[in-house]
Amino acid sequence: MNRLQRTRLAAYGLLVEEGRILLARLSNTEKEVGKWTLPGGGIDFGEHPLDAVVREFREESGLRVRVQEIVHVDSELLELPNSDLHAVRVIYKVEKMEGELTVEVGGSTDLVQYFSKEEANRLVLVPLASLGVHLAFRNT
Repeated sequence: MNRLQRTRLAAYGLLVEEGRILLARLSNTEKEVGKWTLPGGGIDFGEHPLDAVVREFREESGLRVRVQEIVHVDSELLELPNSDLHAVRVIYKVEKMEGELTVEVGGSTDLVQYFSKEEANRLVLVPLASLGVHLAFRNT
């Protein structure tokens, strides 16, 4: 029997302020509940990836950001119970424009918080967040 194969394109933001990275904690609606990730998520059909990262960042953190540049494109093959998933994730360096940190209600994340490199490395991170921490602090 052939397994269903899917591709998911997503956009994530890498925000570092005063030597601290912003991470989001996955809520109980997600498989990896309680683990930390980068703010961002799936790109809607027809949506430009730049618009997606700004939208997702606002939904998950309450912050309005401006995209500065692409810092990495990540690709991962995942075997799920009923299908195979090819996750393609564009990671953008973003700059905070305005807003205050707020918690997403009823979404895929339930907390956003800044962490130093040392603090982030003590968290339970999804692979994308581990990559984000590495990218954020690679020159330190």
